[in-house]
Amino acid sequence: MDDDLVRRIASHPQYQTLKARRTRFGWMLTLVMLLVYYGFVLLVAFNKPFLAQRMGEGVMTLGIPIGFGVIVFTIAITAYYVKRANAEFDTLSEAVAKGALK
Repeated sequence: MDDDLVRRIASHPQYQTLKARRTRFGWMLTLVMLLVYYGFVLLVAFNKPFLAQRMGEGVMTLGIPIGFGVIVFTIAITAYYVKRANAEFDTLSEAVAKGALK
């Protein structure tokens, strides 16, 4: 890539918008994921009796579905990021590319 093209892309207003939105969104999802994950770890560390409660008459404890929920949550926010990236971020990227190549 030549330096002129890089400068045009970096100075493009939609590129600045894309960069800001993507960064803000990424940090927000990272924070939410860290809260969920470390919340679970802290629950394991400091409230084992809560997680050890049996569910009904079986042998499954409350910790199993909560741990599974953390995994499902991770997959869900990844899918949410991909959906938003494909819809919003890719559209902005295409606009920046078209604008910079004029």
